[in-house]
Amino acid sequence: MKKLYRSRTDKVLGGVIGGFRAYFNWDVDTNLLRLITAALTLILPLLVALYIIAWIIIPLEPEGESYGQ
Repeated sequence: MKKLYRSRTDKVLGGVIGGFRAYFNWDVDTNLLRLITAALTLILPLLVALYIIAWIIIPLEPEGESYGQ
């Protein structure tokens, strides 16, 4: 069973976006996803709270297990 983790290697702030990219196996640049998320945050400020909640709830990727890279 596949599990969602925050990325240890593909992160800028908390690794949430990098973790989602790896979990869903999206073949897109993580920086593009971050820009899209930032743009959507201007439209839906609630995304800031959701990001912080995800940062708290989603566990950090176990050491030595890098998926999605």
